[in-house]
Amino acid sequence: MSSVALTIGFAVFGYLFGSVSTAVVICRALGLPDPRGEGSGNPGATNVLRIGGRVPAALTLVGDFLKGTLPVLITRAVTDDMAAIALVGWSAFAGHLYPIFFGFRGGKGVATGLGVLLGWSWLAVVLTGGSWLLMAMLTRLSSFSALLAFLLAPSFLWWTTHSVVLVGTMAIMTLMLYWRHRSNIANLVAGKEKKIEL
Repeated sequence: MSSVALTIGFAVFGYLFGSVSTAVVICRALGLPDPRGEGSGNPGATNVLRIGGRVPAALTLVGDFLKGTLPVLITRAVTDDMAAIALVGWSAFAGHLYPIFFGFRGGKGVATGLGVLLGWSWLAVVLTGGSWLLMAMLTRLSSFSALLAFLLAPSFLWWTTHSVVLVGTMAIMTLMLYWRHRSNIANLVAGKEKKIEL
């Protein structure tokens, strides 16, 4: 199999893997309302926390995170082609945002993006995740914390890997994440964004 065909195959695998909506699966399994029709309407851990509590939210968070990490690690076990490794991470992230199995109505990408980042650089994900956690503790605004953390992520990735391909891909993912958070950004500007209930 050619390297191009292998890269395409991994990209398709990453997208399909990322397209499995953890929030919807967990809520269905636990008899909770579909997160796409409750709360914020977002199938992500923060909304599952609001409608189902901490345990379903934690399961969703872990599942979304692994959707980003596993495709990257599997790809890295097969090839050291940085373009393929970057592409499969982006594909898994895109699958989470626009899942083919769930009408292209996906989450906003925070946990899956962090999962991809772990597959690329454990230190970069520690710094990015730490930034998110610190801001979440200070502000209790999940969206603001995520937006700030992902704004810093390309810099953390450059510092830890010096890979132009990975940093460029992370920058694209950050732009996609900002687009998916556009309603949150509007709420933040208007002072209407809901805080995390701890």
